[in-house]
Amino acid sequence: MSFVTPEIAWAPLAPIIVVLGAAAIGILVESFVRTPATRRAAQLGLSLVALLGAAGVAIVQWAGLEGAGTEVLAGMLTVDRQALAWQIVILVFGALGALLFAARTRAGEEAFTSLGSVAPGSTEETLARRKGMQVTEVFPLALFAVGGMMLFTSVTDLVFLFVALELFSLPLYILVALARRRRMLSHEGALKYFLLGAFSSALFLFGAALLYGATGSASLTGIADGIATVSGLDPLILGGAVLVVVGLLFKLGAVPFHSWTPDAYQGAPTPVTAFMGAATKAAATAALIRVSYEAFYGLTWELSWLFWAVAIASMLLGTVVALVQTDLKRMLAYSSVAHAGFILVAFAGFPEATLAALPFYLLAYGLATLGAFAVITQVRERSDDGTVLGEATRLGQWAGLGKRSPLLAGAMALFLLSFAGIPLTAGFVGKFVAFAAAISEGAWPLVLVAVIASAAAAFFYVRLIVLMFFTDVPDGQEEAIEVDYSPLARVVVVITAAAVVLLGVVPGPVLSAFENAAVLLIGSAG
Repeated sequence: MSFVTPEIAWAPLAPIIVVLGAAAIGILVESFVRTPATRRAAQLGLSLVALLGAAGVAIVQWAGLEGAGTEVLAGMLTVDRQALAWQIVILVFGALGALLFAARTRAGEEAFTSLGSVAPGSTEETLARRKGMQVTEVFPLALFAVGGMMLFTSVTDLVFLFVALELFSLPLYILVALARRRRMLSHEGALKYFLLGAFSSALFLFGAALLYGATGSASLTGIADGIATVSGLDPLILGGAVLVVVGLLFKLGAVPFHSWTPDAYQGAPTPVTAFMGAATKAAATAALIRVSYEAFYGLTWELSWLFWAVAIASMLLGTVVALVQTDLKRMLAYSSVAHAGFILVAFAGFPEATLAALPFYLLAYGLATLGAFAVITQVRERSDDGTVLGEATRLGQWAGLGKRSPLLAGAMALFLLSFAGIPLTAGFVGKFVAFAAAISEGAWPLVLVAVIASAAAAFFYVRLIVLMFFTDVPDGQEEAIEVDYSPLARVVVVITAAAVVLLGVVPGPVLSAFENAAVLLIGSAG
């Protein structure tokens, strides 16, 4: 029996290969470059070159793509403009996240522990900090996560989708546990994220098994064909579809699959929170779009109840609980839960406009998220003896920041207004196109709930703005915080603030590009 060598079209996979190849090289850098400072610089340079280079390759592929797209690996992976659009968005988030990973305070402190393999507060950790050890493995871990997310956007087979899911999830579990300060909180968040992530993966696999048993295929097109040929409602198909969607909703952070979100957001190193909050939501949304429109389009009516219920629950719970938070990172965590509901609003009825609306929404949301957490990394507590401590995340500590650092506070206000969907920001355009997509399918009651939730959510965003600009610093606390300008974090703030304004004022070119991608995806999905 002769072995037939499989033919694989490697060129369409070039952006993913560049990122995963750089991650593998990053592991070699960890092994052979011994000096921490040199290793850190090499990892940062390698990450930025790989991420920006992959984005350039994806743009070139976009410009030269003909027809609906290219099928790779016997149809298990599809490279079309929809996939490339999401990959470019994720690569942008990855590059900005890498800059935050490398950011340091004026005193030279970074966000990550000096030795992640020991117990928090142990003698070994203290000695590692004194010796200047650095956990530079965070850069290849982030590259593996980005590579997995890029695969997640284009995979058209449920088994392969599970592989991509684990590829980007496992590095995130580790990154969440590597905070320099509040190590126990960091470990708690990572453990909850890991356990609930394993549970959601099991649900996803169970759903994939049910769909395979009912249709005889694990590919999205095969499942769609199987749904179309079944007369009546098959419980196996509906149950499998619901479980697969639930597994993806966990990564989106939607209610009731959100319980990992506040602990992971609060406990993780702030740069990891920023990267995870922006990129993970984009990857989950991309996969949910492809699965819904290519496999479950025949179940639009049957799945509508799920999307409506989860969207309403996410918007209401995220908004209400965020109102009572006193920790800024937890407040933004519950804000992300509410935004997961806003994202799901666009799925009501599976309108075609969703395919262009959601990439723009996630781009706007991700930029504001990265910018907001970049600001948080620069506002730090200070002890009575003048020692600079960790980030000041209690809301009361931000009182009077507008007088102390008007530019930094102004940037934070801009990001908060974008979250709230105020006109002339990218967030307003993102919500407008997402809600318009739902209205096109007659889901105006759901949009009405979303508008009310958006109005209520504006309260806790405006509350922080009032604290920063219109509240005096309490007596005796004038020196309780310090604004620590990290050059790399400042670059992220400037880039994201400029992008939020630009996309809010002149969104046309980007929206047109995403509309182009949406047409091709529908064509490839049939």
